[in-house]
Amino acid sequence: MSMPVSRLETARSLLFVPGDRPDRFDKAVATGADVVILDLEDAVAAPDKRRARDHAAVWLGAGNSALVRINAPGTPWCDDDLAMAAECGMPVMVPKAEDPLVLAGLASRAGGVPFLIPLIETAAGIERAVEVCATPGAVRVALGNVDLAGQLGVAHDDHVALAYARSRLVSASAATGRCAPVDGVTTGVRDVDALAADIAHGRRLGFTGKLCVHPAQVPVVAERFGPTASEREWARAVVAAGDSVTVVDGQMVDKPLLERARRILAADGGRPAQTPRGRPGPPSDK
Repeated sequence: MSMPVSRLETARSLLFVPGDRPDRFDKAVATGADVVILDLEDAVAAPDKRRARDHAAVWLGAGNSALVRINAPGTPWCDDDLAMAAECGMPVMVPKAEDPLVLAGLASRAGGVPFLIPLIETAAGIERAVEVCATPGAVRVALGNVDLAGQLGVAHDDHVALAYARSRLVSASAATGRCAPVDGVTTGVRDVDALAADIAHGRRLGFTGKLCVHPAQVPVVAERFGPTASEREWARAVVAAGDSVTVVDGQMVDKPLLERARRILAADGGRPAQTPRGRPGPPSDK
């Protein structure tokens, strides 16, 4: 069963599961995560790479669907990972994504990959974000904050240190007509306060989803990336006011704000709008 592109576009919660732990595949699905990511890269030691790929192939071949994080281009496992995902009709997450020519080459060598989620986790990837986002087949980019922070020599959970990188991904996504990007991980798997703070920060910058590393993070991410009650109320009032320039709650409302309101109401059904361009919410939201 292939994965529809709309699921990748609208996913709030994307949960990693190690590819060498097939006992956890169904459990990951049961968390209610919008997208399960079978991780063949960082979560799997080198001696277990082939075995993890085989486990993923069997599970996907049984009619399940997932995003497959392949090993990075240039590694001994990349091409075989890619071929397996393509044969199963699954989208792939490409780590260390920084060169659009390399991304295009991956699709070509596999005979065509349905969809790509470039994982941007290097300084070069951040600086080439527009080109990466514009790569044919790229649906949406994701931030690899831990690896990027390591290269930059900063803390991976420092909002200020990575603010430029996050904003650049949001801007590049909008500039190329892609869906808003997916934020990186919160490594404190039981730290709800840290998770909430990370979500609030990412959402404020324009992210509409987040990578999860533990099932406990899924419901928090799903809830907090949805519209708040005040956002829904504002959006309903704006839409009810009609298409003309008007004033709602003392603020001028024109076409861009009307479109924003409509996206919020679309998200009210449980998923972000399919073409998000920024953080949902009224203009005065802080």
